Order: sequence, then C-alpha cells, then structure tokens
Amino acid sequence: MSWMKKAAALLVAAVLLTSMGMSPAAAADGKHFKLAWSIYTGYMPWAYAQKAGILKKWADKYGITIDLVQINDYVESLNQFTAGQYDAVTDTVMDSLTIPAAGGVDTTMLILGDYTNGNDSIFIKGKGKTMADLKGKKVFLVQYSVSHYMLWKALQSAGMTEKDIETANIADADFVAAYNTDEVQAVVAWNPATSQIRQLGTASEVFNSSQLPGEIQDILSVNTKVLKEHPEFGKALVGAWYETLTLMQKNDAEGKAARTFMAVSSGTDLADFDNQVSTTAFYYDPAKGAEAFKGDKMARIVDDTMEFSFTHGLLGASAKDKNFIGIELADGTILGDKNNVKLRVDPTYMQMAADGKL
Repeated sequence: MSWMKKAAALLVAAVLLTSMGMSPAAAADGKHFKLAWSIYTGYMPWAYAQKAGILKKWADKYGITIDLVQINDYVESLNQFTAGQYDAVTDTVMDSLTIPAAGGVDTTMLILGDYTNGNDSIFIKGKGKTMADLKGKKVFLVQYSVSHYMLWKALQSAGMTEKDIETANIADADFVAAYNTDEVQAVVAWNPATSQIRQLGTASEVFNSSQLPGEIQDILSVNTKVLKEHPEFGKALVGAWYETLTLMQKNDAEGKAARTFMAVSSGTDLADFDNQVSTTAFYYDPAKGAEAFKGDKMARIVDDTMEFSFTHGLLGASAKDKNFIGIELADGTILGDKNNVKLRVDPTYMQMAADGKL
C-alpha cells in the first residue's frame, strides 16, 4: 500500500469511528490519558519529560496518569487522535484543521510550542540552484503537510504556482533515503532530515521556513471534550512542558544532559540537535506563547491555512469554500462557519503557566 493510500485509509477509518460516536481515549474513567507524539525537533521535549519523570510528576499532582506514546509516522498519529485512540497529539495548526477538525473532531490548540525558523526546507540537488529551478521538476514531500503549505507560499513568492511543478508523496521517515536515490532531484523536508541533507553538501537549499517567520507553528492539540471535562489534563500537560523547556535551555550539565537525551532519541548527537534547536523558535516563556496565540497575526495564519486547505481539497467533499469549518480564535472571534466550529485557539492554560497558577 502506498503511503498516501495508507494515510487515506487511516483517515477514512478515523472519520467512520468518529461518526459512530467513538469516545476519546480518556473517557473510560477520567483518570488515564494518552498523548501521541512523533520525532521532530519541536516535539522532543516530550520524550525527555517522560524519561526524567517530569510528565509523571505533573500528572501525579492532578491525580491522573498520562501515557506518552511515540508513533513513527506523523500522519498516522493524527489519524489515531482523530479516531479517539489518543486524547492529545503533537502537530501543527494546519494538520489540526485538515485531519481531526475536518474529520468532525472538536479540537483545541493547547500549547504553542514553537515556530519553525529554518527547520523546514526545500532542496534541489546541485549547487547554485534557485526557486526558479523547481519549474518542471517533481518535488517529493509529505503531501498536504505544512511542508506542502510552505512550498505553496514559496512558489507564490517566486511568481510560480503548483502548476509549474509536480508533487510526489513520501513519508517523513523516508526523507533522507528518498533524497539519496537518483529519482529524487527536489525534496521538501523537516528536521532532523533537513540537517542531515544539509550536511551531505550536495544540494541547494532554495527556501526555508525562516523566510516565513512565525507562520509554521508546532503545537499540542487536545480533544476539546476531554479538555472541558478534565481541565486537570491540560494543566498537567502545560506544567510538564514548561518545566522541561526550562531545563532544556540551560547550558549547564543538566541542560546538556536533557538535550543529549533528545538528540540520541531522535537519532543524532548533541551538536546536531543544538543546531536544529537554533532553527526552532521555541516559546520558552509561556506568556509569549499565549500572546502569540492572541495576536492579530494568528488570525492571518489561520485564514491562510483555511485557504490552502480548501484549495487542496483537504476540508472534505462537503466543503463549498474555505469557511466550511469554524475556527474560534482566542478572543472568541470565529472564522468560518459559526455552526461548525471544530478548531479552537486557547491560550488559557499557557497564561495560567505564565501567571504561576498551575
């Protein structure tokens, strides 16, 4: 089964399970919760939070348990969240819209972890290449992901459209392996693969996410029903996240040990991981994360995301325009259909962390 067929099958299954009223993973007794994550620079703090006992400490504080489960395929983690197998998932704004929200699952963006500031890149084999050299090429990427969104914006900036190229799907786990084949001449990847491809020294990096500052956001999404019924779950997640980030940014032995664990867990070493962190704009301060969620720029990012998602057919067959799904912003403003709100921007818990109220 091809990657795209596999992803499509998982999404269909997720929508069917949701339509049959499948309950979120936590619904059994309100004490046990599950968080799905996949390997990416911006998600690695969760691995250390589990290893160091930080996640358990915060879960214990609120009388709950949180199981952190790594899923190798990023899209599969979203599909399983949509199917109700997990209560929370590491993802992006666009993917929350196009998979769980489009699948009928009311989803809340709980934590704004970072924005990619060079983690996502477009590569063309050979030296001295520019965006113009993409014309007529087949570009390999995780289709309809945020990398595809970045490509869409990058083509616009170069006076081109997707009609000027051809896209082909690969899984994120296959970025480097695909790049090393003769067939692949252009690829859009994210870290850790981005760093590995740069180190090969055989490609031109013609665009990266630092040219779209603040736009490609890595977040933690939670099932809205679970969060409303169990705010202690949200508090534990946010508390664990910011305690881990505090350790991670230290340059003492403790901080280096934390980042070393994250590096090894993602298949690299400390020096390379620190390089990846340098192109990941973490919101170490919860107040800044909350403010970014509240800001005017968030409304524009959401609107662009809705436009991309609709024009690429990601909102479902019923969508007549980009406003098919309602998205509630931090101030209560709703973009899209007010009668079909399935995605919510909620800075409340980050603000609790900033105010010392967790």
